[in-house]
Amino acid sequence: MLESLIKKSLIRLGVEANNREEAIIKAATPLVEEGMIESRYIDAIIRSMNENGPYFVLLPSVALPHARPEEGALQNALGITCLTQPVVFGSQGNDPVKYIFTLSATNDGQHLESLANLSDLFEEPSFFEMLDKASDPQEVMDYLERNGEED
Repeated sequence: MLESLIKKSLIRLGVEANNREEAIIKAATPLVEEGMIESRYIDAIIRSMNENGPYFVLLPSVALPHARPEEGALQNALGITCLTQPVVFGSQGNDPVKYIFTLSATNDGQHLESLANLSDLFEEPSFFEMLDKASDPQEVMDYLERNGEED
C-alpha cells in the first residue's frame, strides 16, 4: 500500500533545516514539484501548525505534516524527508523531529488508511536505522519493497 504512495523523487535524505517552517517547506516541496500538491497546501500545513500547535508530531522524532484535501491535495502521495540535524517543532515529549513524512490524501478515507500503514512501519526500528544510513532514495524504496505488506 505505502509503496503506491511513495516515489523515489519524493524522498529527500540529509536535509538541512534551521526551524520547523523551513523543515516543512523542504519536506513538502518535492510533492509540489511532482504535481501531488499545490503550493498552497504547504501554506495550509504551516498555518494550521501555527494556529493549533504541532499536532502532527506523532512520535518521538517523527512528524506527519498534512492538510485538508481541499487545501490543495491533488494526488495521494507520501514524501519522506530525513533531516541531518533534528529540529524543534514545539511538541512536548516528541521533540526534536528528524523524520518528516509529508502526506497528501485526496479524501479522509485515504488519509486514515495511510496512517494505519505508516503506524506499522513506525514500529520497525530497522526502518529508522535504514533512513539514518541511506545515502540514496533507492535504498528507501528497496527497503519498502522488501518489507511491504501483502495487499
